Amino acid sequence: MLKIENLQVSYGGIQALRGISMEVPDGKIVTLIGANGAGKSTTLRTITGLVKASGGSIQWNGGELLGKSIDKIISEGIAMSPEGRRVFPDMTVLENLKLGAYLRKDKAEIEKDLNWVYSLFPRLKERDWQLAGTLSGGEQQMLAVGRALMSRPKLLLMDEPSLGLAPLVVQDIFSIIREINRQGVTILLIEQNANMALKIADLAYVLETGNITMSGTGAALLADEKVKEAYLGKHKS
Repeated sequence: MLKIENLQVSYGGIQALRGISMEVPDGKIVTLIGANGAGKSTTLRTITGLVKASGGSIQWNGGELLGKSIDKIISEGIAMSPEGRRVFPDMTVLENLKLGAYLRKDKAEIEKDLNWVYSLFPRLKERDWQLAGTLSGGEQQMLAVGRALMSRPKLLLMDEPSLGLAPLVVQDIFSIIREINRQGVTILLIEQNANMALKIADLAYVLETGNITMSGTGAALLADEKVKEAYLGKHKS
């Protein structure tokens, strides 16, 4: 269980997060929706130690994460698939995937996880020799998720996995997110495509200018008129 309490983050005098509290229960898909600049990516980056908090608490299975180094956070079972994919373009698919396991020493288990990633993303197996920079956007997104899975996370943070992808590829990515979750990985998802995110989420939060303004099940928020108007592009007639 990830538990965030009264989390505050400031960038040069601007408060990006104004004391947010939320929970990500084990085994669930939780989504955080909101407009650009609401503080969604800041939340993920603070969990992984990339951004320093100015107050509050992030607890992971009862232990405090704030103040821990990034590699310590990864070794505790948290991984992130970042916005913009951030694959290493001049390295092959296989090299990118192996980098995801750089903190691990268990060679036989790493091989097993590589086969697991290939079973989720058969296209990566077909292209394991190819330079990551020559892959399509959808394939790069699969690689970014696969690389994160190579650290064998208990919690996978996903920042805008569908950004810039064709609708058919988006369907594929969301099917894979569901499958990863079915196989025991807890997921915290940030997504501009609120409709898709809420459809697969067990729990959802709405973030507006650094404050959580709504929370509930994915289905409840999907049916909420305010959410529909603000994020789903369905205005009442």
